[in-house]
Amino acid sequence: MKQMEVTIMGQSYILGCPEGGEQSLLEAVENVDREMSAIRNAGKVKARERIAVLAALNLAYALAERPVSGTSTAGIMPGEAHLDALIRRIDQTLGSDGQLL
Repeated sequence: MKQMEVTIMGQSYILGCPEGGEQSLLEAVENVDREMSAIRNAGKVKARERIAVLAALNLAYALAERPVSGTSTAGIMPGEAHLDALIRRIDQTLGSDGQLL
């Protein structure tokens, strides 16, 4: 697995990325950075952890609202499978930093 350094809200992170998945990861990072920055810039939330949770909820909601074009063989909708993978990635990235909630 390849490692990539990315920046979200001015903080650097080293993330694992499967070969060929670089563009998708960069797009995800851009989405997260944009969402977190918008929440921070609104000025009502200051704590990075709270901003991350709100951004994750906003992105998950947007993903859930997208039309689904079928189901996978496991019976899980593609959006749900993607969300599960995203949650696992977030948990791996946070590692020993602790839980957000």
